[in-house]
Amino acid sequence: MSFPGLPQPAPGEVLLVCTCYEDGEARWGDLLDEIEGRPEGDAFVLADGRVRLRPVEDAGWDDLHGGNVPALLSGGPVPPVVVLADIPVAYGGSGPLLVDAVAIPGRGVRVASVRLGEVLDALLGGALTFDDLVRATDRYGEYLGDGGRPVFPAPTSQESRSFPVLPATDVALLVRTDFGDEQGWRALLDELGGADEDGFLGADPDADEIDEDSFPLQVLTVDDRAFEGLSPGQVPALVPAGKETTLVALADARTFAGHGRPLTVVDLYDTPGHIAVVPSRELGSMACNLEIANMDFFDFVVVEGERPWWEG
Repeated sequence: MSFPGLPQPAPGEVLLVCTCYEDGEARWGDLLDEIEGRPEGDAFVLADGRVRLRPVEDAGWDDLHGGNVPALLSGGPVPPVVVLADIPVAYGGSGPLLVDAVAIPGRGVRVASVRLGEVLDALLGGALTFDDLVRATDRYGEYLGDGGRPVFPAPTSQESRSFPVLPATDVALLVRTDFGDEQGWRALLDELGGADEDGFLGADPDADEIDEDSFPLQVLTVDDRAFEGLSPGQVPALVPAGKETTLVALADARTFAGHGRPLTVVDLYDTPGHIAVVPSRELGSMACNLEIANMDFFDFVVVEGERPWWEG
């Protein structure tokens, strides 16, 4: 699946891209009213005139995700941020998704609609960095949200190199990013059921026997040193468009040092780059519940002062 390229914004202008369409018609929800901007030509002026936000529509961007955005920016200077009005905005009442286009392209943070002008003004003026936004997100991936501070916030550091594209798949991906414990990696695969020669782990279950509490894991494993040091924020931009990959779980240094072999699972859709750290034994259930929309990614994000529900 390919998406049309994004238009080049004018200097100081920020694109607001609609990615939710019904019968070819853009669905903005209440966002354009909630941002409290002043219409001026084809844009909205926010933050006392310091921010120009230009809404753009094209049904070709239907179901565009934050991780897809970096590949669509070309033909001129790269803007620091792109704003998406996606399905959670149109139908879920969520704030818009800010997508990093420069520091770690493809990661995202949600912002309350009424604060959009304030945050964009601070980003464009240098008072805030995207790292600052990520550090201050709540369990829902919202900047300064009231959902509690995650016990495991998404890291903002990254390897200063590029990584290959991840395999295209519509199941989960388990990517090894730490190569210091070969025995631990093999033990992890064995505990999850063992991978075949093509890296696939698990089998198609009988649809009549699905149990979201103990769903068998289906995953494609990636054991390649080219992904050594890959950070969660870099993952969304590496997932090929066109395949609805359920999730990407990273077997990192924490996995081989922690009890229960915890995996760092990366959100690809609601807030790209947001993380949940779960015991490896919970990965199958998490993948199942996300795939059938029985639970949301944030349900697996543990916040300070709470005990993980899977330990109850």
